[in-house]
Amino acid sequence: MAAAKPADGSALAAPLLLAQEDGSTRRGGATPAQTLGNVVVSIVGTGVLGLPYAFRAAGWLAGSVGVAAAGSATLYCMLLLVDCRDKLEEDEPEECCQGHYTYGDLGERCFGTIGRCLTEILILVSQAGGSVAYLIFIGQNLHSIFSQLMSPAGFIFAILLPVQIALSFIRSLHSLSPFSIFADVCNVLAMAIVIKEDLLLFDHPFANRSAFNGLWAVPFTFGVAVFCFEGFSMTLALEASMAERRKFRWVLSQAVAAIITVYVCFGVCGYLAYGDATKDIITLNLPNNWSSVAVKVGLCIALAFTFPVMMHPIHEIVETRFRSSGCFQKLSHSVRGAESLGLHSSRILVVAILTVVASFIPAFGSFISFVGSTMCALLSFVLPALFHLSIVGLSMSLWRRVLDYVILLFGLAFAGYGLVSALSSH
Repeated sequence: MAAAKPADGSALAAPLLLAQEDGSTRRGGATPAQTLGNVVVSIVGTGVLGLPYAFRAAGWLAGSVGVAAAGSATLYCMLLLVDCRDKLEEDEPEECCQGHYTYGDLGERCFGTIGRCLTEILILVSQAGGSVAYLIFIGQNLHSIFSQLMSPAGFIFAILLPVQIALSFIRSLHSLSPFSIFADVCNVLAMAIVIKEDLLLFDHPFANRSAFNGLWAVPFTFGVAVFCFEGFSMTLALEASMAERRKFRWVLSQAVAAIITVYVCFGVCGYLAYGDATKDIITLNLPNNWSSVAVKVGLCIALAFTFPVMMHPIHEIVETRFRSSGCFQKLSHSVRGAESLGLHSSRILVVAILTVVASFIPAFGSFISFVGSTMCALLSFVLPALFHLSIVGLSMSLWRRVLDYVILLFGLAFAGYGLVSALSSH
């Protein structure tokens, strides 16, 4: 499970995923520059295109503080995972030298089988959330271009579902990696075009733009920001990929600082340009000129082909459970072709379920905020703090233990608030 892509749908995490496809975290030979690039592409995804809407909800100043806080907390908790692995390396050097500790392994090391199951379920659900966000994003962008043809849900069912069912039969991710690169190139182009349009619209940029829209808007923005920073399932794999692991903390800090800066600038620019008209996917604010349409179509095509990369960890878990089932094993031995048919059917079923879920979600921004404030908060704050307290424990200073408990309680409270808010809105 350490090879699972982050829930925000970062397409360029594919090279790392490919390198860790067997589930191991072998010691690599990546340079600091290569690791810096891998960290960035493991975190940055399509969720960034929902940041201007979050800034509209909270205000440009509150949004900036929220993104900086989310990024800083994410960085600290990523480093907690590295601390856990370092502590285990001291206690069990032979085990760690073989690269056996993944995120799920930490859960099992701390709380046994239940800990592993909880960790992998959270990763599974957050992956599913990221996959659904892909479908919503593609459906709404296609609708903005071809609005007279059908609704966003219509595009999801008529176009995406058949395509994704066909792509679900591709078991090797190597053939999809060029589309992963293309998706992030389109992401960068989309951000560049948004900023260009923003600059053209700037006259009195801060006129009629709120710096702070009230305390209750802050959790929404923080949830979106946490979704955009989610990359926890890749942390230990990224560290293990470095030739000089002692430099990982500094490289990770540089990467997160750069991402915070870009996120804040992009969120502020988008909100200042469009104000209260800012939509939950900023590309929907762009005019339908050739450059904007080209980027939207490019994003949709690239994300459609990288959707199987998002689904890969989900299919792996489901198929592993199928193979371990006694009934499935008996059927596979007694009926020729039953195993292949069963596994392919499970892929079709999972894709169909997520497609149905995506068709019923009306708002991209609200959805990613919900995923960020629940599943991603548990993965980003609660589990790292729990693991750190369990593994490092009394060997750390009092103030660090207090800080771990603060993060743990905050993560639980934030996840609870996100869940209650989602239930009360329906």
